[in-house]
Amino acid sequence: MQAELIVDARNAVGESPVWVPEENALYWVDIPVGTLQRWSAESGRVERWTTPEMLACIVRHRDGHWVAGMESGFFSLHPHADGSIDSQLLAHIDHARTDMRLNDGRCDRQGRFWAGSMVLDMGANAVEGELYRYSAGQHGPVTAQLDGFIVPNGLGFSPDGRTMYLSDSHPLSQQIWAFDYDTDSGTPSNRRLFVDMKPLPGRPDGAAVDAEGCYWICANDAGLIHRFTPDGRLDRSLTVPVKKPSMCAFGGSRLDTLFVTSIRPGDDQDPQSLAGGVFALDPGVKGLAEPLFTP
Repeated sequence: MQAELIVDARNAVGESPVWVPEENALYWVDIPVGTLQRWSAESGRVERWTTPEMLACIVRHRDGHWVAGMESGFFSLHPHADGSIDSQLLAHIDHARTDMRLNDGRCDRQGRFWAGSMVLDMGANAVEGELYRYSAGQHGPVTAQLDGFIVPNGLGFSPDGRTMYLSDSHPLSQQIWAFDYDTDSGTPSNRRLFVDMKPLPGRPDGAAVDAEGCYWICANDAGLIHRFTPDGRLDRSLTVPVKKPSMCAFGGSRLDTLFVTSIRPGDDQDPQSLAGGVFALDPGVKGLAEPLFTP
């Protein structure tokens, strides 16, 4: 299960990897510099597009373009072959503070876009993070569905869509919760502790769910990706050659490759460091196709 470096991206905060099967390509973002990136599995070519705001998370629209969680809300993104990108605000978010942005996000199995918000300075320990749901055709400001977080992260949904997972990756929290999820209304309920990460190596960051219903989460600061069974038992841990893996996603022609983005801290000036790179692992199981944002 040796991790393979596929892109020496040197991203400041690589996040939100999404496999696009019809292109045989992986897309992901670098949050603070606001870039959408694409790696072709066939050619190895990497393309980049710069957005007007910090770019936190992306989901593929059923029509082929992207829907993104950025600083001020949800946007549509249309990247072009010449390196330009068109962006349009779809729904504004009234953050509790001006120094906030969206963070981790993904679609539920029905195609609704969920994303959390956070204060830019994690050291502020500000419990201002909220979780938002954006549905196609929605107009006006988006209202929070859940609140009381510092850095909401680790969103994931069980294969049948009836369990939602969510974490808070801040050092003061390091909790992962499970919720019952009403697939008709898109409403989470019955919040309960799924895993307490404090006794384990690493803080919970971005996550993915495999075809067996197990939950994979990047253990930031520990260079690991943990797999938990649906009852919250630690099943295995895979190693990556960087300290800060940030999010994982299944892809490849058989959805049996685990792609992992990572963070390059600002004080990492080592030219040999792989931090901020994108990696591929063989997890030994298959994943699920990422749901499309569906009108």
